[in-house]
Amino acid sequence: MGRQETEMLKGTLEGIILAFLAGRSAYGYEITAWLRDQGFADIAEGTVYALLIRVEQRGLVDVVKVPSEKGPPRKVYSLNDQGREHLEGFWRTWSFLSDRLEQLRQGGQ
Repeated sequence: MGRQETEMLKGTLEGIILAFLAGRSAYGYEITAWLRDQGFADIAEGTVYALLIRVEQRGLVDVVKVPSEKGPPRKVYSLNDQGREHLEGFWRTWSFLSDRLEQLRQGGQ
């Protein structure tokens, strides 16, 4: 992935993960595996875990620790009401930006 793609992804990764969690609860490795399945192969697990810590601290997700067959309990993340509101804002911003960018790409002002 090139530098430009990496920088653009950094700005949208939170929204992508929150959108995933809007559909189901998951733990960090599941989220990372899903991202890779979606073609985001260059995203490091550490990036995902750091982002999950931030959204947890900001109160956008609920976290439940569940026993693991191997090692310590897993933290399972689910989107809460505050996270859903934040995600709605993300989609509004995304729509605004993508509409304006498409206008520019088509030669509009």
